[in-house]
Amino acid sequence: MITNFKGKTAVLTGAGSGFGLECARIGAGLGMRLVLVDVQQDALDAAAHELESAGAQVLAMRVDVSSASQMEALGAAVLARFGAPHFVFNNAGVGSGGLIWENSVKDWEWVLGVNVMGVVHGVRVFTPMMLAAAKQDPAWQGHIVNTASMAGLLNPPNMGVYNVSKHAVVSLSETLYQDLSLVTSQIGASVLCPFFVATGIGQSHRNRPADLGREKPTKSQMIQQAMTGKAVDSGKVSAADVAQLVFDAIAGRQFYIYSHPKAIRSVQTRLEDILQARNPTDPFADKPQIGQQLKDALRAA
Repeated sequence: MITNFKGKTAVLTGAGSGFGLECARIGAGLGMRLVLVDVQQDALDAAAHELESAGAQVLAMRVDVSSASQMEALGAAVLARFGAPHFVFNNAGVGSGGLIWENSVKDWEWVLGVNVMGVVHGVRVFTPMMLAAAKQDPAWQGHIVNTASMAGLLNPPNMGVYNVSKHAVVSLSETLYQDLSLVTSQIGASVLCPFFVATGIGQSHRNRPADLGREKPTKSQMIQQAMTGKAVDSGKVSAADVAQLVFDAIAGRQFYIYSHPKAIRSVQTRLEDILQARNPTDPFADKPQIGQQLKDALRAA
């Protein structure tokens, strides 16, 4: 576990906003060296300026995390500037909703490319560096945090592509935890599973690559975007709150990080469905009016 962050290096993807930016702010306050990664240049520039002004050493790079070559170039740049990173936050992500059969191939390529392959590349690029550093120094400590979602533990309707991507991140992270435990006690892993928190992910299409096209959203996608936006806007947990939970989890070597612990009751219900081989429980059983609104909206589409 890392208990003293001063002088340590953090690599944060999605650092221009949301959890990435808030973790960078905490890291700067703790005296960390920061590698800021984002695909949105203006947000990246603003974050770099803010954190350099706060006194942090910063390496800022515009990177599409879905690109293997760009992530490998990032890894080489980090190693050359700061050495092996102590904290890797594979956090960049995009959102997408709609009925699962209505998502286009390009929707799938974009969401899985960022949400899944972005984490894959972060793990495969940085973990070997961290293991090499740990082997050279018995006192060296590192930690990897991957951002999933409560949608990685549940399967809410009308957001299938996102669910699939986040289930993959949970699986990847649990496997990473187990694999690391086989070879070292110096590097930990965690998975972040936030619920509805305002981060900017609801406006993900602003960063959709041009070669994937600006497809007109389907009616079900527009319905989901409106419902998610309402849930996010009514939330009381901030991105800054979640960022502090991330640092607490690193210091405490805690694997699962939840922004809304009460949501775990729904996970328990899902697991009971599986154990009892019963059909999936209505996700709106405790809020039937919301479920009826969604059903009415979709059937009227």
